[in-house]
Amino acid sequence: MKFAHDIIRKPIISERSMQPYFDKEGNEIKKYSFVVSKDANKVEIKKAVEEIFGVEVAKVNTMHVLGKVKRMGRNEGRRASWKKAIVTLAQGSKAIEFFEM
Repeated sequence: MKFAHDIIRKPIISERSMQPYFDKEGNEIKKYSFVVSKDANKVEIKKAVEEIFGVEVAKVNTMHVLGKVKRMGRNEGRRASWKKAIVTLAQGSKAIEFFEM
């Protein structure tokens, strides 16, 4: 059994992820980005976000992010690969307070 905090590792807080999104009518779309467990699927991510933050999730998009190749002198290594989830909340749902400025 997976716990919600094992699936959602941490939020992604950057300029791009904090930028507001708008639809054609000018309504704001609430999208949030998270680093998630590599073996989590969209259904598990949706349930975990709803459980942790008490919001209603409309859609979940996931992607695998490959680790960058880095050098330290002569030696070359690679950062760890990870999985990213972009969660879109339903229209009537409240915003996640953690991301609000």
